Amino acid sequence: MQILEKHQDLLSTLAKFELFEGVAPAAIQWFIDHTEYRRFEEGEYLFRPNEEANQLVLITKGEYVLRMQQGNEFRDIGQWGVGNATGLLPFSRMKKTTAAGIALEPLELLALPGTCFTEMVTVSYELVQNLVAVMSSRIKTFTEQRLQDDKLMSLGKLSAGLAHELNNPASALVRSADELYNKIHQSPERFKSVITMRVTPEETDELNVILFGKTSQGPAKELSLMQREACKDEILDWLDDEGIPNGDDIAETFLDFGLRLEDLENMKAAVKGKDIEAILWWVESTLSLERLVKEIRESADRIGRLVRSVKTYTHMDQSQDLQASDLHEGLRSTMTMLKHKIKEKNIQVIKEFAEDMPLVKLYPGEINQVWTNLIDNAVDAMPPDGTLKIHTHVKNHKAIVDIIDSGSGIPEDIRTKIFDPFFTTKGVGKGTGMGLEITRRIVLKHHADIQVKSQPGETIFTVCFPL
Repeated sequence: MQILEKHQDLLSTLAKFELFEGVAPAAIQWFIDHTEYRRFEEGEYLFRPNEEANQLVLITKGEYVLRMQQGNEFRDIGQWGVGNATGLLPFSRMKKTTAAGIALEPLELLALPGTCFTEMVTVSYELVQNLVAVMSSRIKTFTEQRLQDDKLMSLGKLSAGLAHELNNPASALVRSADELYNKIHQSPERFKSVITMRVTPEETDELNVILFGKTSQGPAKELSLMQREACKDEILDWLDDEGIPNGDDIAETFLDFGLRLEDLENMKAAVKGKDIEAILWWVESTLSLERLVKEIRESADRIGRLVRSVKTYTHMDQSQDLQASDLHEGLRSTMTMLKHKIKEKNIQVIKEFAEDMPLVKLYPGEINQVWTNLIDNAVDAMPPDGTLKIHTHVKNHKAIVDIIDSGSGIPEDIRTKIFDPFFTTKGVGKGTGMGLEITRRIVLKHHADIQVKSQPGETIFTVCFPL
């Protein structure tokens, strides 16, 4: 950085800037007189992150880039050039710089100490007004960018969770389809064995009574590991006695469908001494095909439910107008979207939903963003194996939703700041500081109220909707 002598053309140069529109030449000269004229070469830092913000900077030549760290990377926020005012502005509460300013080419600027702002008000109220307008515009630009970052971050988390949830049933569907293909290609030989036995219609009826009598009873009773092993050993011993080798598949499938040793004896009796091995393998194939078809149907249903949850969560197939909505439906769909994150930390979820909860007039898509922010924050705040409770009830003509986590709590000294824009307790790159600010604005838009109570081991966010 170099300190330059101020040249006589500065007054005419500054007078052309939008910042000095309507400002008297004497006030512009006052600005020049109280500033320091500086030059930076390409690549030099005008300022660095976390430096004290104590001066207004006006670019008179060249261009710089604003660069902010996010995680382990640096992101360019934007580029500004001649006529741009940055740094500390009148009435701004900024204390520290949050990004780095780097010259993209040889750059010159005027730096006005913040201590001159009080005098500036008496010298030129118009200049102060213009600078406040610059500050408002800057806040709007950064807020919109942070809002977009927060939405993209939320979308990224939801997409990752949804991809994981879809992967499980999709993989199961592929596995079951492959196994079904193999089973079908085994069937001709086993079918041939049964056909050549010349089983009578009466014998077939007896087998059907045994086979479908069991399967029509619904899911088989769950056995403990020891009980299952004992039953399996009995079946395998029986198969060995009958000279049926490699009977593991038969034993496993029969146990899955609730068939026991006495059912094998009944099948043997039903075919009156004919080749029981062919009969048992045919039964095993029939049951396996039924199981595989059921697994494929369940996997497809689960994928369908996830897709429906996404549609419910985003309300992409509905009007975005205010509409009477079920709070519980929005909470459930949000929980589905965040299921992966909850499972990752083994969080126990307790849902205490009021049975008499009336419909509430909402913008459903926006309210689901509230639930996303609150539940996502709650999960982040808890260690593994924590407890998340969602409690809904009606009181004093209000529909109330409590989201309670067992995390370490919010310290009292920052509890009043958590709804402020850009305030975050998360690490760099993990939060924009806009989640709770967005939440508060959406809640207020619904003429509702949000409150927080916190102590170590219990934090409660309460949202109250007027009925």
